[in-house]
Amino acid sequence: MLKGHFLLTSGLHSPVYWEKFRIIENPAAAVPLCRMIADHFKGRGIELVVGPTTGGIILAFEVARQMGLPAAFAEKVPSGEREFRRGFTIRPGQKILVVDDILTTGKSIREVFEAVRKHRGDIVGVGVMVDRSEVPLDFGAQLYSCLRAATPAYQPEACPLCRSGLPLTKPGSS
Repeated sequence: MLKGHFLLTSGLHSPVYWEKFRIIENPAAAVPLCRMIADHFKGRGIELVVGPTTGGIILAFEVARQMGLPAAFAEKVPSGEREFRRGFTIRPGQKILVVDDILTTGKSIREVFEAVRKHRGDIVGVGVMVDRSEVPLDFGAQLYSCLRAATPAYQPEACPLCRSGLPLTKPGSS
């Protein structure tokens, strides 16, 4: 967890940034977190674990591995939507668990939901490493987070960090 003035993938500004890849790069840290998600959703009939690019792919794969299930991912296409490509298929009614890394606004999870719904998959739940949303989000499916850490995030025009002159850092890749 870094402190400063950060531009998040969502476009929001925040005084806190969760550098997820410091966790994901370390199996000794990531695998137990994925076990928490896998254990939480065990016995719910899940048939496929999916995640959005990029960090979600790695976590979804590990959760799927621990559950003895296949994994898939939804990637952004030029239209800005997410699609299952590269031969991934979802059967109508197939029970899906969506896994992602850091939850702030839920945009990437909602995009994966739309991709799953296009194939008429049945979303059973959402598992994330960190839920940093200020207000708990409702996806219409059970949300489980390894850590709930409500963290302020500001629209750029209302950002007190900008007003105070603190330099803005864009740490992510999106």
